[in-house]
This record gives sequence, C-alpha cells and structure tokens, in this order.
Amino acid sequence: MRLAALFSGGKDSTLAIQLAEAMGHHVDYLITVKAASEESYYFHYPNIWTTSLQARAMDRRQIMVSARSVSRDDELQALRDAVELIRDEVDGLLSGVNRSRSQHDSFQRLCEELGLKFLAPLWMRDPREVLEEVVSSGITAMIVGVAAMGLGRELLGKIIDHELISLLNSLSEKYGVSMLSEGGEFETLVLDSPLFKKRIEILDYEIRWSGYSGMLLVREARLAEK
Repeated sequence: MRLAALFSGGKDSTLAIQLAEAMGHHVDYLITVKAASEESYYFHYPNIWTTSLQARAMDRRQIMVSARSVSRDDELQALRDAVELIRDEVDGLLSGVNRSRSQHDSFQRLCEELGLKFLAPLWMRDPREVLEEVVSSGITAMIVGVAAMGLGRELLGKIIDHELISLLNSLSEKYGVSMLSEGGEFETLVLDSPLFKKRIEILDYEIRWSGYSGMLLVREARLAEK
C-alpha cells in the first residue's frame, strides 16, 4: 500500500514507518499536525518544528497543518484537511498508536469516511517489547519532556537505551507510568534511525521546568553527516 504516516517526530511514529516498510508498504508522505498547545488530545507538542528536519533526513514529503484549538474536533479536522490533500495519492494512513483507544478509533473512523485503510503496527503490542525494538532497530530517541510521578528533570536529554527501559519498567510497576507514554508521561525526539540519510544534531536548547514536569526545547538544530 501507499501510506501517509502520522508523524510526530517521536519513537513510535518512526518505528511504525520502519515496520510498515518492512512489510512491503511504501510510506510516501508524513503528516504532522501542529497542536494548539501542549494540552493536545491527539498530537505531540514540544519541538514539532524539528519534524521538517527529520522529513528532510528521510527524504520524505511532509504535510504540516495547524489545529485551530485543542478541541478533539478541531484536531481531527486538521488531520482530515491534511489527508484530503493527498487522498488520491495514498491507500491508507499509518499510525504508531499502541494503547490509546480514543486515538485508534478516531483515526480508524476518519479513514473509513475517506475510503482509506488504517494501519497501526504497534497496536496492543507489549509496551516494553516495543521499547526494546525501538532500541534494537537502531532508533536514537531522546527524552524531551516529562510529566509523571517518578520522572525527574535528570531524564531530559537522555537517550532511550536498555538501562533506561529497565528504569521505565520499574516506574511503570510502582506508579503506573505508561512505558510508551501514550498518556503524555514523557515525550521523545528521534535524532537518528535507519530511515535517516543524515542525523539530527542539536546546537542549542532550553530546559523549562515547573513543579513536577518539564521540557527540553530545541532552539537550533541541523542535519549532520552520519
């Protein structure tokens, strides 16, 4: 199938593309929805501008649209507008959703209304298994946001590796933190993957922290040779 991938720049959407292409599909487009605020129901918020660099690194065509507000209706309308731009050029929509029933069902309904297939290769897979595959598949994903009990400022800027997966597993057992962060417990930014012809190099950033949550905001970045 010719697919358009919902692309946030994080680990799940990147892994979903790798898996879909391993199945023989062609991911021709990346669709990125800019949420109106970090309170978004469906889409990532921090560092979304860097997806344009990632799209260039993957040599993929990107469609970026902005949601008018944080309402579910406005966010889904922004996605619909993006999909309709390429409706005749793709057969389906690809998502990295894992456990969020509201996201899965909303995206699936949208595809049914537009006559497209919906593909979610991570759906209902074991979260730790997915994280292990992120690492083993060669994806370099950095934590750029934390907002959950047990996740401290020291995690900002950390690359997900097997040691960090063990920590997240412990926090999941102790506090109920989602290991894949579908509840927004943490956010990631992919700096490199087998899909990338070049890697993302961060030149400048700012850390914002308030109470028990914070973000690493990338101020300047560029593509660099691998």
